[in-house]
Amino acid sequence: MSLKNTLRTLFSPLLNIFESGTEAYNYKRSHRYILLFLGAIFSALSSLVFWLSQGEESGYLIPVIVFGLAGFISLLIGLIGNDRAVAKIWGGSRKQ
Repeated sequence: MSLKNTLRTLFSPLLNIFESGTEAYNYKRSHRYILLFLGAIFSALSSLVFWLSQGEESGYLIPVIVFGLAGFISLLIGLIGNDRAVAKIWGGSRKQ
């Protein structure tokens, strides 16, 4: 079993939310690259806020959690999600 299949099995509850559906979708390869870029930016921002705010009040944890989750989900969908999941993130699903 490959690493990608193992990760897909591990994160299947989250991936199923984005990969479900039968409607047509509009997928472009550039959407995946942009999603990976944004995931990296959000993860870096979360790490930077965490690193700069240590020792301060605990209010800094809110942006760390929000940006960290956004970065994690973006990277997860961008790396192991299928084309439908990427299109669903971008709102590329069309009603027929």
